[in-house]
This record gives sequence, C-alpha cells and structure tokens, in this order.
Amino acid sequence: MDLAGGLDISTDSEAPRGPLNIRRIGRVAGAEISGLDLSEPFGDDVRDAILAALNEHHVLSFPDQNLTKDQQIAFTERFGELEGHVAKDHDGKMFPPVHIVSNLDPDGKPTATPRSHGNYFWHTDKSYHELPSLASLLYAVEIPPMGGATQFANMAMAYDELMPEMKEKIQGLKVVHSWEQSRKNSFNKPATPDQISARPPVSHPIVRTHPDTGKKGVYIGIHASHIEGMDWHEGREILYRLTDLVTQPRFVYTHEWKKNELVMWDNRCLMHRATGDFPQEIYPRVLHRTVIRGTKPF
Repeated sequence: MDLAGGLDISTDSEAPRGPLNIRRIGRVAGAEISGLDLSEPFGDDVRDAILAALNEHHVLSFPDQNLTKDQQIAFTERFGELEGHVAKDHDGKMFPPVHIVSNLDPDGKPTATPRSHGNYFWHTDKSYHELPSLASLLYAVEIPPMGGATQFANMAMAYDELMPEMKEKIQGLKVVHSWEQSRKNSFNKPATPDQISARPPVSHPIVRTHPDTGKKGVYIGIHASHIEGMDWHEGREILYRLTDLVTQPRFVYTHEWKKNELVMWDNRCLMHRATGDFPQEIYPRVLHRTVIRGTKPF
C-alpha cells in the first residue's frame, strides 16, 4: 500500500513484458523491474521496453544493483544525453556527471542542516533550463533505517481532475522558471551572478503535453517564478493554489528506498520531493544522481 493517502494499492503479481519482469507497486505511479543487472550492456529491445514502462508507470525501481559511477553513467546514456548541473559542491567546483545527493557536511558527517534543502520542496528537475530534464536517476548508496522517502505527484492525473474553471484559467498561460527565484523560493543561499548568467529565466507552458503519451499535465514547482504577462501576486496565487491541488495525497506515490536500488522517474509528468523525516544528524542518506536531457516543453 502506498503510504501517501493509503489510496494506492500495490500488486504482487509478476507481469513479464517482453524482456522485462514488471511488478506494479502503486496506482498513482511506480513499478519494480527485477532481474536486470544494470552494470551489464543490454540491447535496444530492453531499452525500448524500459522506456515503455516509464511512460506507463512514471517511476521505475531496479532493486539489487551494484553500480559504479561509470556504470551508472553508461546506463543513463542509453536513454539520452547527460544533463549538467548549475549548482556547485562544497569546494566550489561544478558537480560531476554523477552528482552525490546527501545530508553530509563537508567533513562527510551526517547533518540536519545540509548544504541545500531545495529537494524538500515539490519540483520537477531543471525546469529552469530551456530544455528541461527528461528523466532523473538515483542510486541508493546509503539509506537511513527509517524515513527518508521520495514522494512523486502525478501531474497528468491531477490535471485530469482539475475543475473546468481552473483548466480554462490556466490554458495557454506560460510560467517563468528561474534558478535565481528557485533559490529564493526554497530559502537557500542566493544564486551567484555566474549562475544567473548560466541559467537565465525561461518560460514554459503551465499545461505541458507529454511528448510520448500525448497526455496533458501541470508543469510547475519550486523553480517557478511567476506567470508571464500577469501581475506578480495574482500569478503567484494561482501557482500556490495549483500546487496545493496537484499534490493532494490521492495524486502522490511515496517511495521507500532500499539500499542498492536504482530509481528512474519521468520529470515530464511528475513533481517530486524528498522527505526529511529521519534523524539527519545521525544517519547518512547518500544517493548518486544522473539526469537525462529532455526536449522543449509544449
């Protein structure tokens, strides 16, 4: 059962789909693909089956992996071009292709006040890019004994259930997404002039069409600044209201992590956030992250 709202009913039945064994783990999103060793090369039939499963289930879990960073990069690149990062590490250097997501301080010790806490807010990865992310991948290296889950909100399902009046209000509107404003929205350290120059604000439709499935979904999140051509405060009120509507428990799947699991999710139809509901000053939570570059939203 999905822990968010208690409305997702998982199934234990194995469902072979061509070369894959897929077990659905949630109604809102989520499927487990077992029996694949992601450290080994695989054919186009497996790649295409994984993409089809991603389009159907939006969040894919690959348990019992043993991946080096290079192997995670190789797996990620089977689905597209690697996406770079605008943020920098503790030492001021740009993040490498495999970005370490953790609650560790510069000395490698767990802390309740990590360098950044933007991942605790609802967002879709890199929406402040002209070409936002297609998918993100996290490989669980160290997981706390309890808590530390990731929640996913299904934006297509939520859009389908919006009131007609809200759909009419937001149809055709564009939202400005901004790394600079994201840092302000999440109460993080301000963006540097170099970061602002590297990632200037971009506009994307507030109602996005998934390029593979054709389904419409809401495209917002913590990186959203304001609605283009609208009074700032009026636009922000719409964004706040929409966020509340589309992240209701009935649209949310909560994923409880397992060590050595790789999870891949579709940023084109989901928002996500991490939960900080574990003693962060005691237990480390370390995941290796890669991101696949996407296409311009429409």
